Amino acid sequence: MKSHTVYLSFNTKNRRQLVRITEDVKRIVEESGIREGLCLVSSMHLTASVIVQDDEEGLHQDIWEWLERLAPYREDYEHHRT
Repeated sequence: MKSHTVYLSFNTKNRRQLVRITEDVKRIVEESGIREGLCLVSSMHLTASVIVQDDEEGLHQDIWEWLERLAPYREDYEHHRT
């Protein structure tokens, strides 16, 4: 079985930011030469995530509102101290 691994790094400007990686992943798959199989995309950092969704502004706003309700921004989270 063939495998191909590529690591992408992103520098964001905001504490919460959506980064569209669709074209990056598509290019990497095409360049790999692998025509059948699975493509695993995952985050290597505990405060980042990968989600599959439509690239639609209303959905982006819904995500921001959901995240703020789920984990409101605070300076005093224990995670910031470690």
